[in-house]
Amino acid sequence: MHEGGDEVNQHAAIGLFDSGVGGLSVAKEVYRQLPAESTVYYGDTAHVPYGPRNSAELIRFTEQITAFLERQGVKYIMFACNTSSSISLPVLRERFKVRMIGLIRPGVAEAVSKTVNGRIGVIATEATIRSGAYAQELKGMGQNIEVYSQAAPRLVPLVEAGRTETKEIVQALREYLFPLKEAGIDTLILGCTHYPFLSRQITDELGPGVQLVDPASATVRAAKEELRSLGLAANGMNPTGHHFYVSGEPEAFRAAAGRFLNRDIGPVKQVIL
Repeated sequence: MHEGGDEVNQHAAIGLFDSGVGGLSVAKEVYRQLPAESTVYYGDTAHVPYGPRNSAELIRFTEQITAFLERQGVKYIMFACNTSSSISLPVLRERFKVRMIGLIRPGVAEAVSKTVNGRIGVIATEATIRSGAYAQELKGMGQNIEVYSQAAPRLVPLVEAGRTETKEIVQALREYLFPLKEAGIDTLILGCTHYPFLSRQITDELGPGVQLVDPASATVRAAKEELRSLGLAANGMNPTGHHFYVSGEPEAFRAAAGRFLNRDIGPVKQVIL
């Protein structure tokens, strides 16, 4: 039920949001796993990156975005942002009636199922690492799990700028991944939705013996099950459309999204909240 008690339409859209283009790695999974679903995506590009910001700021931004998505009539919201999943989601679940899912728990469950030696690395934004959300969830799921966390603040701005094939990326990844490599991890959680766009470069640095976990695929699988159980899954194979909104400059987002999704996403509207 939405606030106000209106019945939720199963053909209503799924809402997704992130600080920028990173959440498109989650949107891509929605398009793949839930081809009948329409989406409304909000990129808070005026405030990217979220990592250095404090909790009060992040909760305020996320509350405004959630209210905007609810006004669009979405039936379900995916926090396509690890920073917001770790800090804002527990708070906003108490303030809104629309169903929500975050990336932390599904990503952790997948990592625990994949690890052999119990040494799991996490790279994420400063705010996500500071929150301890991944470490707490991992330790809660397995007694013999050792967690090695690493903040990687330089990565999001480089991905947002489309500089994924540069020496700067290679140098940053070498610096951030070295301690995890030394710790002997066999599984790495990509704890920011921007990082799957660097999967090849990360594997080049860590070697093929380390499995990468993108929480997006597990999160969308969990969302798919929840939508079915709630009777909210769309029927058929033809979504009514995918709509994109940003708080910053629309054309920069549109160009970046086209690169990451390998297709023209159509018009992007600026909505300042």
